[in-house]
Amino acid sequence: MSEARIIDGEALARRIREETAAAVRQLRAEGHGVSLDVLMVGDPSAGAIYARSQRTQCEQAGIEYRLHTLPEDSPESRIRDTIRELNDDPKVTGILLNLPLPAGIDTHAMQFYIDPYKDVEGVNPANIGLLFYDSPIMAPCTALAVMEVLREAGLDVRGQNAVVVGQGAIAGRPISLFLAHQMATVTGCHIATRDLQEHTRLADVLIVAVGKPGLIRAEHVKPGAAVIDVGINRIKEPDGTKRIVGDVDFEGVRGKAGILTPVPGGVGPVTVAMLLRGAVEAARKQLITPRRLET
Repeated sequence: MSEARIIDGEALARRIREETAAAVRQLRAEGHGVSLDVLMVGDPSAGAIYARSQRTQCEQAGIEYRLHTLPEDSPESRIRDTIRELNDDPKVTGILLNLPLPAGIDTHAMQFYIDPYKDVEGVNPANIGLLFYDSPIMAPCTALAVMEVLREAGLDVRGQNAVVVGQGAIAGRPISLFLAHQMATVTGCHIATRDLQEHTRLADVLIVAVGKPGLIRAEHVKPGAAVIDVGINRIKEPDGTKRIVGDVDFEGVRGKAGILTPVPGGVGPVTVAMLLRGAVEAARKQLITPRRLET
């Protein structure tokens, strides 16, 4: 059997960014701006690298980027009030709350305060709930990225057996819903699944979003299956060096799968590109529906 076709996430992300930049230029020509306002709570140096990357990618796409920082000891009321100020500012078209938040802060409650029309990551419970009906205002970026990768692979999931390992709120469960809406037969596996191989070996499409290095090996995979690795894990080698790997044993699976995504260079860069696309979609939807759900 030949080796799997490897999906180049970097190339796909580059195309999405180019499309996004063109959409931003069009909106600007019509007199409308696109922004991304990021709220970071805690030591700004801890997220400095991530923030610089966000700023660079936004600037390349023509999206105005603004970083707002609050002290680590900020009470929930101050975080909530800051989010509401951004909600009420007409110059702000997209809001992102950097995670993790400091210990003791209710993350879901803070996400709930983000205007669903400005929620570029699709994490407001209103958007997560509307996904059940296949009509979110904004959808989770990682789930959107996985579906974009499947389209890039030319894979029609209708009628396919799809197994999603990991049922997290912003990855596994939304991915499962997207697949179900496209008429795949979906099995959700998680920490309580008794025999993981029993399910994964039946999968035509296997998506893994757990955060456990090398969880999926060749014996888990049906020959010719599409294997999409969402996991990002930093491991330490015997010589002390560190590297990024996914949840799938890439070298072991590439000789058995039909389609495979690498880590790094697979779903990750596509997720970031979908965030930028989300900023444009948020700006457009606010023009079409310039009202907000009350929070």
